Amino acid sequence: MTTADAVRKRHKGSSNGARAGVKDHAEEPVQWGRAWEVDWFSLTGVILLLCFAPFIVFFFIMACDQYQCSISHPLLELYNGEATLLTIWNRAPSFTWAAAKIYAIWVTFQVVLYMCVPDIMHKILPGYVGGVQEGARTPAGLINKYEVNGLQCWIITHVLWVANAQYFHWFSPTIIIDNWIPLLWCTNILGYAVSTLAFIKAYLFPTNPEDCKFTGNVFYNYMMGIEFNPRIGKWFDFKLFFNGRPGIVAWTLINLSYAAKQQELYGYVTNSMILVNVLQVSHVCFTITIDICHDHFGWYLGWGDCVWLPFLYTLQGLYLVYNPIQLSTPHAAGVLILGLVGYYIFRSTNHQKDLFRRTEGNCKIWGKKPTFIECSYRSADGGIHKSKLMTTGFWGVARHMNYTGDLMGSLAYCLACGGEHLLPYFYIVYMTILLVHRCIRDEHRCSNKYSKDWVRYTAAVPYRLLPNIF
Repeated sequence: MTTADAVRKRHKGSSNGARAGVKDHAEEPVQWGRAWEVDWFSLTGVILLLCFAPFIVFFFIMACDQYQCSISHPLLELYNGEATLLTIWNRAPSFTWAAAKIYAIWVTFQVVLYMCVPDIMHKILPGYVGGVQEGARTPAGLINKYEVNGLQCWIITHVLWVANAQYFHWFSPTIIIDNWIPLLWCTNILGYAVSTLAFIKAYLFPTNPEDCKFTGNVFYNYMMGIEFNPRIGKWFDFKLFFNGRPGIVAWTLINLSYAAKQQELYGYVTNSMILVNVLQVSHVCFTITIDICHDHFGWYLGWGDCVWLPFLYTLQGLYLVYNPIQLSTPHAAGVLILGLVGYYIFRSTNHQKDLFRRTEGNCKIWGKKPTFIECSYRSADGGIHKSKLMTTGFWGVARHMNYTGDLMGSLAYCLACGGEHLLPYFYIVYMTILLVHRCIRDEHRCSNKYSKDWVRYTAAVPYRLLPNIF
């Protein structure tokens, strides 16, 4: 019997038991987490993303490289017969071994930092949670341990980058943008390779079979992932590494390369480029995402973290290389204030949740002892667990105020680019769709997990993102 057959058999048995008349919430084996079955609407979306997402990335990068970041110009050329898909493709730089060498060194360096340099930042920074930490309980009831050293890796990487630019001169600070499209092909190779490896691994040698989910549909399994926490050895966790290292650590380096290119081309760096760098670095250093907590590892995370994130989350900086914009003082101040307020809400909301969890509610939020709703849930191993859902602080204002802050910051990045082109605003459109979808997806998962306790929580905190609106 294969891993997939064994997992499906356990799931079927649990489902039959639930249908046989078990009514008590404490005894019913509730299935929560990623879906076991796929409807046609979800399957259609998955296939469309698998087919078109790589071309969406290429289109935006190509538009900047060949059309000064105009997304209408290439479409009009195609419509009028002035260009063909083949001529546009042929004008784009191809794969180069120089880019492959750069990317191989980059990924190897991040693996070394991740695996070989234990975190010391938690001993230096008050309140920073690093070192060996326990993760959230998985649907199967497991609690994994992680070596949390992402901030330390980010600092080491950027110190070396600045030292090279100022003193060593091993490579040009514009090395990333100078090889940008060749690097796109390299990141695609890694993204598809690690996604395929994780897919095969889940069938042949999963890290924990109890946390695997097989839908019976190969496309959905490949994209959304089967294993919850695929690992090689004890510490190399696919999700923790790919979600936080090749893409997110590179995010701010990419922006620095854009700023260096602007300096090289025009002899100065615009205040809009400085704003984008400052606001995004504040977000990157302290970002906490739902991906590492609740998603299985498949193409969505593997390819997405290698390709989608570094190429599309940095579109504002790329746009400003081709379209340098010096903002007026009121415009720049407005963007800065919006970004900082969004960052404050994003950071404070996550900090309140972290403080509440670490102290088990024995703390003060906004000067008061936090209020909460006591919940219970059952994991797949039959264990009954307790959890607390905060109804105070930002978590009492709306159920996802961290997303609200994230969206405010995202809008600020886009507004720094002025209003001449639509391309920089792809980010806020995408993030709005992503985070609203996450709200719905997360709340569906929580509803299955907590049942009636979730109804009590939503009655206490009725709004999702915007108080009195949504």
